[in-house]
Amino acid sequence: MKSDPAVDCLPDARQVMSPNCDERPEGCAVELVVIHGISLPPGHYGGPEIDQLFTNCLDPGAHPYFADMAHLKVSSHLLIRRDGELIQYVPFSKRAWHAGDSCFDGRTACNDFSVGIELEGLDEEAYTGAQYERLADVASRLLAMFPRLSPGAITGHADIAPGRKTDPGPGFDWARFRQLLATRHG
Repeated sequence: MKSDPAVDCLPDARQVMSPNCDERPEGCAVELVVIHGISLPPGHYGGPEIDQLFTNCLDPGAHPYFADMAHLKVSSHLLIRRDGELIQYVPFSKRAWHAGDSCFDGRTACNDFSVGIELEGLDEEAYTGAQYERLADVASRLLAMFPRLSPGAITGHADIAPGRKTDPGPGFDWARFRQLLATRHG
């Protein structure tokens, strides 16, 4: 997928470029959106730690939880904070490292053909109204930008990596999200 400035980055997103990405395989187009949940440390919101994780600057000594993860080379295309702030780490033309060992509709290696969106939160805690509004807006724009993407190909990390991942968890209201998306995308 060649870089196209018109669709590579969202103009309303704060840009924090992650080095944890690479080229998508030849011929791979965006056909999937994977919704994740993250907070660092767990249950703490609004701090710089997610930016630090995705830019390889997380201090392993800053919190006991970070010791086992500071070495990870991970990223996502987008993060939606609790207040609806949108942050972009990886251009859409690049492969972000968010899904890991994964399978969707019989296809493995979901990073190759997906956009990863992190929601700041915990699996069992309700996400905010601002996050649902922003996610529906972003998903609607992605559907318009990528013709091979369909509303049925917006799924959770737990759905593509069952038994290994649980996010976005029971705190994510899929019906609410789908209803909001339908009002924007039709």
